[in-house]
Amino acid sequence: MDTADILVKSAIETATQIKATAIIVSGDVDRNLFDCDLPVYFAANPSRNAVESLIPLDEEEGRLKQIVNQIQRDAAVSIEDVENAASIEQAIGNIKKGNVVGLIITDDSGAVIIHNISGNPLLKALEKFEQRVSPEIIRAVLKIALEIASMGREGSPVGTAFIIGDLEEVMQRSHQMILNPYSGHPEDERNILKKNNRESIKEFALLDGVFIISKEGVVHAAGRYLDVDAKDIGINKGLGGRHVSAAAITRDTVSVAITVSESGGTVRMFMDGKEMASIECNDRAIRKH
Repeated sequence: MDTADILVKSAIETATQIKATAIIVSGDVDRNLFDCDLPVYFAANPSRNAVESLIPLDEEEGRLKQIVNQIQRDAAVSIEDVENAASIEQAIGNIKKGNVVGLIITDDSGAVIIHNISGNPLLKALEKFEQRVSPEIIRAVLKIALEIASMGREGSPVGTAFIIGDLEEVMQRSHQMILNPYSGHPEDERNILKKNNRESIKEFALLDGVFIISKEGVVHAAGRYLDVDAKDIGINKGLGGRHVSAAAITRDTVSVAITVSESGGTVRMFMDGKEMASIECNDRAIRKH
């Protein structure tokens, strides 16, 4: 039994004993080694160990110190991989709240860790969002946003924004840039909780402007322009007009906003005019089937 087998067995046993909600793997591990009922996710951005420079063998103290420092750096990045993947999968409803077990394997090291995802900044932001919009709606929008961020449309990167909640006020503070593609369609065909409606949302993400969604999850408009005063919005100066407008509308109304950056594939969450959390689409995990 090699090291990977031992670590996988230990991870499964630990997860079973603490009743973990999932196992998150960071590193190059054979997926077939995981024979268990728990969901197993593989972090999409595993850390790789690299020796930064060679040290003469006679400098034992310096060599040992560098090895220790390298292990610490690898561990910190790998743990972050696990934490990010776990929080994202919990945020979109793929795993339950509670403890997850992380299995970390680099070129030179391996470890099994236990991570409680309840204190993650992303999940804390979600709890605040849920004061305005139900968790099911937020999760559905996040899933769509992450798919757009990671895949774009027809191979091209896409940027867009979703404004959710306080429908009447948001509609009054915005206007249509183009003909509204959702006008005249029954609510059943505009509800984001219905998976067969999500493909059209990804198609219309190519349009300029934003999506307007009610707190019940019904899309009321796409290609909408926000009439807001973006002055005094305290967000990253490098973000574009779509992000600034999305932040501003959440300051002026009781809505929340989720944006997708065309460059970089970052999903951001705004409330009360502030960026509450961000998700890098590369931090998503791939589930073992």
